[in-house]
Amino acid sequence: MPLERSPQRGEFPADQRSERPHSPVELFDSIRRRRLTQQGLSSGKKRRTHSDRALAANLDRSIVLRSGLYFLFALFAAVLAFNFVGTTTGGAASLRAGFSCLVAGGLCLALLEVLFRKVTQRNSHVFLVLCCLAFQLSAIWLATVMVDANPSLGGPFKLLLVPYAFAPLILGVLLGTGVGLYAVATASLLGAFLMPQNSVLPYLVMSVVCGAVAVLVTLQVRKRGRLLRAGFYIGGAAVLVACSFQMIGLGSLADGGLLEWQLLGVEIAMAFGIGLITGMIVSGLLPLLESAFSLTTDISWLELSDLNHKLLRRMQLEAPGTFHHSMVVASLSEAAAEKIGANPMMCRVCSYFHDIGKLQKPAYFIENQGESNPHDALTPTMSALVVIAHVKDGVDMAIKNKLNPRIVDVIREHHGDSLVYFFYRKAEEQRRMEEEKVQEGLENPEDLPVVDAKNFRYPGPSPQTRESGIISLADAVESAARTLQKPTPSKIRSLVDEIVFNRIKDGQLDNCGLTVSDLKKMRASFTKTLQSMMHSRIDYPKREDSSVAEAPDEARASGQTGNVVPVEEWERHRRKVVGKS
Repeated sequence: MPLERSPQRGEFPADQRSERPHSPVELFDSIRRRRLTQQGLSSGKKRRTHSDRALAANLDRSIVLRSGLYFLFALFAAVLAFNFVGTTTGGAASLRAGFSCLVAGGLCLALLEVLFRKVTQRNSHVFLVLCCLAFQLSAIWLATVMVDANPSLGGPFKLLLVPYAFAPLILGVLLGTGVGLYAVATASLLGAFLMPQNSVLPYLVMSVVCGAVAVLVTLQVRKRGRLLRAGFYIGGAAVLVACSFQMIGLGSLADGGLLEWQLLGVEIAMAFGIGLITGMIVSGLLPLLESAFSLTTDISWLELSDLNHKLLRRMQLEAPGTFHHSMVVASLSEAAAEKIGANPMMCRVCSYFHDIGKLQKPAYFIENQGESNPHDALTPTMSALVVIAHVKDGVDMAIKNKLNPRIVDVIREHHGDSLVYFFYRKAEEQRRMEEEKVQEGLENPEDLPVVDAKNFRYPGPSPQTRESGIISLADAVESAARTLQKPTPSKIRSLVDEIVFNRIKDGQLDNCGLTVSDLKKMRASFTKTLQSMMHSRIDYPKREDSSVAEAPDEARASGQTGNVVPVEEWERHRRKVVGKS
């Protein structure tokens, strides 16, 4: 068996040779780590982190790139309108149509920039919106070209072949109801330039109705089958609108023959089928789009909420106290998120995983400890390091197990840069005791421990999203509520208010977007949920004749008063019941 060659001086260790430095900073960092490894002061390993892509991040927020995307989309819509009008009338009319479509597209894009700043902050999301709209406009143009190229197809087929709900359905599910309705309005307006004048009104009505139905039916989608159901509703709406505008020839059936009935069937199937096929295509595209654009729908959150995940199963076995704590935090955060209009499914799933870092050293956390406390053998500084490390360990485990990036962010942010106050106070008390010994001449002043608050703070950052802020507060509230001896509604309310106000005072909620109104609703929700969880039970009185067991009536009637009913008595009773039957 060949021996593994040890790295020579100046050579990267085996586990780092594949990670070549890509910048001068990374080069100097790798040299420093290699020297520490050679001196035995480092293991040579480093924690997992998301790959730093500074260029991609800058491009994703570049105003110049976003402006270029807007210009290309408006130009694309104008070219389609120019081409369509040019094939029918030509001349100056095509130029007017192209210019009008360019102006209308610019107004629609300005509306997107003003109304949906959260979406337009990322160019990848802008690209998704524009691609969906461009695809729908291309489908409209293609439908008109196909019908014009086949004279046997009637004019109504131009309207029946259009996938009106494609962009609204995708954008409504991925980016929210508002963006979905914006797609309805934009696709309807720009698509009107690609229709003959006598078909503009029916097109606008059908586009608005089908698009609105697609968005409203998918307000809360937690199963992929709901998208197929949305396809049925879209198809039904298309058939109704088509009948109302006589795009489907119901009036000619009275004197018509077999041919008219066949044409009617084709028209109904076309109108209904386009809606159904749109739902099926969107259902298949969603997972790909979620992965490509770093988006997560409620469907994916529901799939991630499976408690049989290997990390959660491991937590149940190795850290049952942490598992129970996570379940309670999930209930608290989900209820609070529903009150303020945040994402409750995301809060629940992220709460499940927010403390997975405790799996590295579960016995060092109070909820998993037995009779002994490992911190009794450690200094407060070392204890704080162990407690703080569970955040970094959790991020490392989440990346290793390829959890959703939003879960990784919550793990990193749920403690913010708050102080591990218990061990900080313990360290200060020990320092005061040492100072007293120094004053009495029993200790050397140089041996006094240095207590720096920076060594007792989590690395942060503070919560950056509403959901992360909700989970951070729910985590603190649940942990503190366990210390209440006799929880009463007033005690619980005071505890919740104190924790929330302390977090505000410490600046932990400055960047998460929670308003004062949100915090008021969350405090009420936390209080109500904790009261229902920690309510007291009545004291059941003991029975005077405690020797009589809680056995079935038949056994007590036969005179058996022991704690176990004899097998013979059960067999006799069973035979009696069988004989009666």
